[in-house]
Amino acid sequence: MYSDIPLRELKKATNKITLYEAALSMMRDRMFSQVMLEDICKRAEISKVTFFKFYQRKEELLIYFMRIWLTKRIIEINAEGKRGFQAFRHLLYQVAKEHQIRPGMMPSLISFLAEQNMQPCMPELSPAEVSLLFPGHEEAGSKSPNMYDLFQQFMKEEDQAGRLNKALTLEQAVQICFTIFYGAFLTAQLYNSTEIDRFYETHLGLLETKEEE
Repeated sequence: MYSDIPLRELKKATNKITLYEAALSMMRDRMFSQVMLEDICKRAEISKVTFFKFYQRKEELLIYFMRIWLTKRIIEINAEGKRGFQAFRHLLYQVAKEHQIRPGMMPSLISFLAEQNMQPCMPELSPAEVSLLFPGHEEAGSKSPNMYDLFQQFMKEEDQAGRLNKALTLEQAVQICFTIFYGAFLTAQLYNSTEIDRFYETHLGLLETKEEE
C-alpha cells in the first residue's frame, strides 16, 4: 500500500520508473544502442545526474525491463493456472507480442546478453517500486525471477505428466528452453519472418514426447 511507504521513497521510485518508461517509449522504432542517454533524460524531464543515482549505465535499463517483463508474465501464468508447456508457450507468445510493439527490444537484449557472456541477475526492487509497478501483486512483484528456475519448474511439470521427450534429461530440457527462448527468435529474424510463433512451435517439438514408431 502506498500509505505504508514514505513519500521520499515513492518519489525516488517514480523517477526511476519514469526514466525506464521514457527509454521504452523511444524503442518503438529503433534499437537500444540508437537511444541516447541524453534523449532519455530529456523525455523523462530528469537530469543525467539523477539517472546515475538509479542506473550505473544505460544498459541497466535492459535488465530492468527483463525484471519487470518476466515478473508480469509470472503473475499472468499463476493467475491463469498455466503449467509446463502451456506456461512456457505463454512466455514465448508474449515475446512475439512485445516484438510487435518494440521491434528493437528483443534483439537489443540478446545482443547485450551475448556481450555479457552470462545470464544476468535480476535487480532487487524497493517496496515503492513494487507497489508502483505491480499494484495488487506486491508479493509476487517483490520476488526477483530466475529464468533457470522457471524453466526447470516448467520442464519438471511436463516430466511428471509424462509429456517431456524421454530422450532428454531435465537439464538438457532446460538448456533447450533457453535455446528456444533466444535462438528461435533469432532464427525468425534471420529468415526475415514476422511469424515468430511458428518458429517457436517448430522448436518446441524438440521437448515434447515422441510418438512410438
